[in-house]
This record gives sequence, C-alpha cells and structure tokens, in this order.
Amino acid sequence: MYDIKWCWLFFTSGAFGGIEGARPVPPEKGVFPLDHEHECELEKKDYLECLKTFGHQLETCREFSKKYLHYRMEK
Repeated sequence: MYDIKWCWLFFTSGAFGGIEGARPVPPEKGVFPLDHEHECELEKKDYLECLKTFGHQLETCREFSKKYLHYRMEK
C-alpha cells in the first residue's frame, strides 16, 4: 500500500517531532547577517520613520528600503 521508504522519510522528517536529538542547522554565516554593530542604524531609523509616517505603505517607503538594504550589503 505505502512504500516503506516514503513512510520512513515522512515520520523522520519532523512531521511528528522528527528524529529525537536532531538539531536544525543554522544558515551559513553571511546569508543574512544581523547588524550587531549597529552600523546601519541611521538608515534603519529613516526606513522605520517612513513606515510610521505613511501608515506602513511599503510602496511609499521603497527608496528607504533600498537604501537600507544597499548599505547592509556594503557593510
């Protein structure tokens, strides 16, 4: 009725808790690094202020978002 390999993959893949003791693997360093040093604080504040001012309309604040992400990629 069911292929035994499929059943094993289904039950060990995490659908019902997965393999006990198995830990998730974090993304590689640099995939989306957090700004722990607060290097981009000014750009972030500008973007958040724009969102607050215009009622969280993403289209209106797109330039601030681009500026922030560009700065993040540089740093």
